[in-house]
Amino acid sequence: MADYDVAVIGSGPGGYVAAIRAGQLGLKAAVIERDNTLGGVCLNWGCIPSKALLKNAEVLELFQQAEAFGISVDNIKPDFGKAIDRSRDVVTTLTKGVAGLLKKNKVDHIQGTAKFIDANTLQVEPDGRKVTADNIIIATGARARSIPGLEIDKKQIITSREALELRTVPDKVVIVGGGATGAEFAYLWNVYGAEVTIVEMQENILPNEDEDISRLLQRSFEKQGIKVLTNAKIDDAELTKSSVSLKISSGDDTSTIDSSLVLIAAGVQANTEELGLEDIGVEVDRGFVKVDSGMNTNITGIKAIGDVTGIMLLAHVGMAQGVMAAELIAGLDSAPLQYQYMPRATYCHPQVASFGLTEKQAKENGYDVKVGKFPFQASGKALATRSSDGLTKVVSDKKYGEILGAHMIGSEVTEMLAEWSVAHHLEGTVKELGWVVHSHPSISETLKEAALAVDGEAIHI
Repeated sequence: MADYDVAVIGSGPGGYVAAIRAGQLGLKAAVIERDNTLGGVCLNWGCIPSKALLKNAEVLELFQQAEAFGISVDNIKPDFGKAIDRSRDVVTTLTKGVAGLLKKNKVDHIQGTAKFIDANTLQVEPDGRKVTADNIIIATGARARSIPGLEIDKKQIITSREALELRTVPDKVVIVGGGATGAEFAYLWNVYGAEVTIVEMQENILPNEDEDISRLLQRSFEKQGIKVLTNAKIDDAELTKSSVSLKISSGDDTSTIDSSLVLIAAGVQANTEELGLEDIGVEVDRGFVKVDSGMNTNITGIKAIGDVTGIMLLAHVGMAQGVMAAELIAGLDSAPLQYQYMPRATYCHPQVASFGLTEKQAKENGYDVKVGKFPFQASGKALATRSSDGLTKVVSDKKYGEILGAHMIGSEVTEMLAEWSVAHHLEGTVKELGWVVHSHPSISETLKEAALAVDGEAIHI
């Protein structure tokens, strides 16, 4: 008889959620975690501490704009070290919370590094303990990938992990990659006074977002003083003891930028090297574990979830996969995940939030597209709160009014995305969302107005 019904390797968002759900369903479960704390990269060195720091930046930015609100503030003295301390306090609270939740649901926590001996047996180092389980879930996550010529040294060329430990803000920083991580650190460091340059290989920053949204974010960043280079690549890098000199080409233009620090935020690689997957025949693709729609690998009894699969590298996606994996192991029906309609969020300022198809993707997929847009400049609440830099956009199917995608940029739009998601989940149309009465004044009114705008019925534009 196996020690456990379910053993989960890794305690990140997907891993601990899978274990908790397994415990809720009456399965005997364990989490094996190599680090000293639970929660994985997201809780300890990613999603949570970065959002704490971004809140600090928002507060500082508000003080910097105090004159616009009729408030005189002198001698503003931001202490980035104290901001870091606050972010670590938040992390400590939440890691203790995860430990409590595991205990509450009778999930064993085993500290150590796991390696497969066979499909049902793990050896845990450093003590050599063997753990057997009828089902094993791989949830080991991923890490930043080095760029040729810009190998990560954790000193001058760093990842977000090291960035979240810095107690002072660099004078000059180049961020390689204009995705969510790059955009968030660009905003954070810029507010604290750094000279920031983003280098993005594709045509737009946040290249997976709708083009209207990406362009608006770039415009806002440039207005804030952040330099953005798109269609750009690093041709050469030269390191000294105190700086990094980068030769950058962007279209027909070339330039050299001297920086005190380079943040690599362009791609990841899966944490699979020491699991022994090759010994038991688990299939991988470019290092990521291959899974089917039920998160099954090619080996019976072994599942994989989260970033290690390479499927939408988002914490909430890993959590949803973890719930589904546990429920399927318990013999329950679990609704398949619709990755196309998973929410996406970037927490710079202005924030970006979206789900579903972009306008371009919808047209490429053969839809007869109708689009509704509503600018925050026409929102009374946005104007009153000095947050009029934004846009709500909905992409719909002309025939039925189906919501194909929603894309927003602006203040706190990450908190408004759920309304679009619920409407889509319940098969609501843009017309029906346009019927919903929103409180006035509120920024959420932009959702209603954008829905009405699809048929040219928006009231305030």
